[in-house]
Amino acid sequence: MSLERLLLYIIAMAVTTYLVRMIPLAAIQKKITNQFFRSFLFYVPYAVLAAMVIPAVFSATNRLGSSAVGFAVAVILAYREMNIVTVACLSCAAALAVEMISVIL
Repeated sequence: MSLERLLLYIIAMAVTTYLVRMIPLAAIQKKITNQFFRSFLFYVPYAVLAAMVIPAVFSATNRLGSSAVGFAVAVILAYREMNIVTVACLSCAAALAVEMISVIL
């Protein structure tokens, strides 16, 4: 890939990202009063984060079982309102433990 083509792609993505964020900001000047739309906007970041993270969780290890165990541990700990660092570390440790046990057996 040539440098000119790469720079063109970067510029196109920068403009696209800018427009996606700027158009709603410029179009909506007053406070949003519609309760449905406000709740929709409130939950969008969580949905986008889940859509990005879930596929990576299940493809992070060699075995689906270890990924599922790590995911289950993360869900349980998050439900118990544990710190995010604790959730991440313990779910990774659980997935690693299952991965190591499966290699030994």
